[in-house]
Amino acid sequence: MGASMAGAVTYLIIDGENIDSTLGQQILERRPNSEERPRWERLRQFAEDQWGQPVTALFFLNASSGALPTPFIRALQSMGYRPVPLSGGPGQKVVDIGIQRTLDAIGRRRGDVLLASHDGDFLPHIGRLLTGDDRRVGVVGFPEFFNAGFAGLVDSGLTLFDLELDAGCFTSVLPRVRIIPVDTFDPEPFL
Repeated sequence: MGASMAGAVTYLIIDGENIDSTLGQQILERRPNSEERPRWERLRQFAEDQWGQPVTALFFLNASSGALPTPFIRALQSMGYRPVPLSGGPGQKVVDIGIQRTLDAIGRRRGDVLLASHDGDFLPHIGRLLTGDDRRVGVVGFPEFFNAGFAGLVDSGLTLFDLELDAGCFTSVLPRVRIIPVDTFDPEPFL
């Protein structure tokens, strides 16, 4: 896709549960320690640097328990994020519903989108954002765990980013097993 429209913004949409779950269950195979979690301020800076425009950063949280993680919310706010704590009934995927509605609302305005999630529930919404307007759309996470449907949208203009390697959101190397293109292979981390 071409350059974004003048005066636009990048909407950074974080599916925090999905990123945390993928990191814990798929990569670490345990609950992440605080030093192993993404540095969200780095992702916000990556989003700003990537497309050279202001960022509106929204971090979606499931607050169906009725409790807010106040220290985490304050930390997000200090990094320039707007927390979006949602609640709902049993079985409702409140974060997914909130993100889907937000992606649809963005479709009615100017702005680029960077979604941090691996979830295929957003494929129709991302697909719609890629049609029509000159809009840049990206998904950031761990590519080896992206829903396969995201790869199918690359030819339509979707850009896929690695949360660790492209965005640099971790302070240490994660124990990931992923396919490495031989042209970029560096044996040093394996020695």
